[in-house]
Amino acid sequence: MRHSSDRILTSHAGSLPRPDELIEANARREAGTVDEAGFQKELAQSVVDVVRRQVAAGIAVPGDGEYGKSMGSKVNYRAWWSYSFQRLGNLQVRGLSLYQFPVRRSSPGNTVLSSFGDRRDRLKFAAAYADPESGITTGPRATDWPVCVGPLKYTGHAAITADIANFKAALAASGTSEGFMTSIGPASCARIGNTFYKSDDEFVFACADAMREEYKAIIEAGLILQIDDPAIAENFDQINPEPTAEEYRKFTMPKVEALNHALRGLPKDRVRFHLCWGSWHGPHTTDIAMRDIVEVMLAIDAGAYSFEAGNVRHEHEWSVWQDTKLPDDRLILPGVVSHATNVVEHPELVAERIGRFAKLVGRERVIASTDCGLGGRVHRDISWAKLETLAQGAALASKQLW
Repeated sequence: MRHSSDRILTSHAGSLPRPDELIEANARREAGTVDEAGFQKELAQSVVDVVRRQVAAGIAVPGDGEYGKSMGSKVNYRAWWSYSFQRLGNLQVRGLSLYQFPVRRSSPGNTVLSSFGDRRDRLKFAAAYADPESGITTGPRATDWPVCVGPLKYTGHAAITADIANFKAALAASGTSEGFMTSIGPASCARIGNTFYKSDDEFVFACADAMREEYKAIIEAGLILQIDDPAIAENFDQINPEPTAEEYRKFTMPKVEALNHALRGLPKDRVRFHLCWGSWHGPHTTDIAMRDIVEVMLAIDAGAYSFEAGNVRHEHEWSVWQDTKLPDDRLILPGVVSHATNVVEHPELVAERIGRFAKLVGRERVIASTDCGLGGRVHRDISWAKLETLAQGAALASKQLW
């Protein structure tokens, strides 16, 4: 994994806006009315185009935009998660939506997760969440959420092979030496129904064993693997009543152990982990504080950590690194532009944010990034403007730091 050896490098959290042509082709494919060879050609060209555009915007470590993951509309909020439903075996659709599922799981200490509809943030601001003009968006409420009904197994080998081939061809076409590809983490993978495994922890470890196949494929292809596992921090909002920080850490550590189990033997310097509090547009007043989860994050066997640091709920938490020791062999990718606002950050603000982290952990260990995926959260034109201002701010910071 590249370090910022002579300048502040730039990257992002994964999802980027899809072009209309690809969205339409994917919809036809899901409806069974498109030629598969034609779809794959459209997808491959779209990945080439999105990598080229990232490089032109000034992104040093691009991704594939998550273009190979299923998406059915211009605004799709769960491509990072729901794509796994097509890559895992022994799942059964029950015709329920995410918000209808009674996702309740016991853990040591009798901690219980409520359903997505009973999040404490949603309950606290029920009127705002119910008001279509409030500006709160949680994404389309997809039906056909699956339930695990047998031994979980990975069946996505052909899909990940195609994703890797498309991305490597795009990197070569743009003359870029390093790129990253995202994959869902076990704790988030397990946030579906389960009637087969005896416990939540057993199910999470089954997800770890299954998704390990995808992790290995990405790393063995010479790419950087990014684990997306918002459940590590986001589950806090789903526990009623609110747990103490210590209770939540005890609840979460088995999920970290499952992820480390999945990453065993894989080179840390090829893995980065993305932490977030759920990227939906909402108040987020019930997020767990970064200071209460940072050591849990650092327990994950990754070489770099991506986290939200640009939105107004979490920007102040840069100060956590005044008291937290970043291990010498690790990097951070703080979000210095945010998915949570349509306002495009000024390059000088971006540089200021970068400087805070560089002074605390060392300039060579900071890669400037986004809070979360931009695809589906802001308009595509705003998304690209944010990546451009990210690169401009990194260039300003580099002049100041070198």
